Amino acid sequence: MFKVESFETRAARLRSKHENLLKRRNSVDERWDNGVYLRFLNPVVTADHAPLEWRYDFDQSRNPFLLERQGVNAAFNAGAILCNGKIVLAVRMEGNDRKSFFALAESETGIDGFVFRQKPLVIPSAERLDTNVYDMRLVKHEDGWVYGLFCTERKDPNAPEGDTSMAEAQCGIVRTKDLEHWERLPDLVTPSPQQRNVVLHPEFIDGRYMLYTRPQDGFIDAGSGGGIGYGFCDSMCAAVIHDERVMERRVYHTVKEVKNGQGPAPIKTSKGWLHLAHGVRNTATGLRYVLYIFMTDLVEPWKVIHSPAGHFIAAWEDERVGDLCNITFANGWVKQADDSVLIYYASGDTRTHVAYSTIDRLVDYCVNTPEDPFYSAECVAQRISLIDAQPGS
Repeated sequence: MFKVESFETRAARLRSKHENLLKRRNSVDERWDNGVYLRFLNPVVTADHAPLEWRYDFDQSRNPFLLERQGVNAAFNAGAILCNGKIVLAVRMEGNDRKSFFALAESETGIDGFVFRQKPLVIPSAERLDTNVYDMRLVKHEDGWVYGLFCTERKDPNAPEGDTSMAEAQCGIVRTKDLEHWERLPDLVTPSPQQRNVVLHPEFIDGRYMLYTRPQDGFIDAGSGGGIGYGFCDSMCAAVIHDERVMERRVYHTVKEVKNGQGPAPIKTSKGWLHLAHGVRNTATGLRYVLYIFMTDLVEPWKVIHSPAGHFIAAWEDERVGDLCNITFANGWVKQADDSVLIYYASGDTRTHVAYSTIDRLVDYCVNTPEDPFYSAECVAQRISLIDAQPGS
């Protein structure tokens, strides 16, 4: 028989369970070992990390059964930045109502102990209201501002009457100096009908702002667009890209066959700019999202100079299960003072994980991993060359 708890008992149990989750320490998952990065046993942020006051009304007169009033379904696709010695994530929170919103969670270690600030972010509305907002990239630009670039989704104004599925995606822009007060800027304007996964390059290029784009013909399908694009604008206060070009194309029978897009802003190294991106291919069970890395020229960051074959991070073990299956996505990573890199990736459109690596390891992986020759026979030849090069062969 179901045991009825008193209001006080239930409240105490909820708070204790939540506090234990926030205090839970993370540790390296010893089952994983590829030498490139470390995985950890626990996700760093989940829906359960959301403050209880976001979900429950603790006023007994209004909520005598202490029912969850506003559920949180997921916490994923987090932008990341180092601020005042702490790792701060701009997490995409999704309510049970399917609407997404942003909330800042911060941690001393970056691998555990993430605690959300008291309230979600308040993003000023644009002239045309956002139906949904998600996947914010945080970029500290050399102009002194921290920019947040995110996807703003709205119903397609050209949808036939009665069609409730046609949508339009564009790039929304906010900026801040303190991660507390956010100024909404006009949406990015580009030649493409749809834009997702837009990222601001952290440095000026010849005095102009450079942005990585993902031109698309449709909300879901890349169409004739496809690939990671780039363009320049003179101001972020009214950002307009007139000339948009593709620098990293989709390729048949690869991890980026259907779609690909920039993840977070690239990291500058002595060898070039390190890029983290997602690639999508179709499978018998649906779209598979993986992460991959490439490197571009230091002076001309739209020129790809190294492109390792295959995926860098893919869903592994129970990461394969979630609201969507076999999905990994990243729009945040942080380079620390000791050249370690914390990579924040989501699995299953549900939860946020962290992987740990270093600049040296990522550069080595990028420079020395063979590129995809695009044909099976040549892939076999590559592998045989690896075998034959072993000591004593």
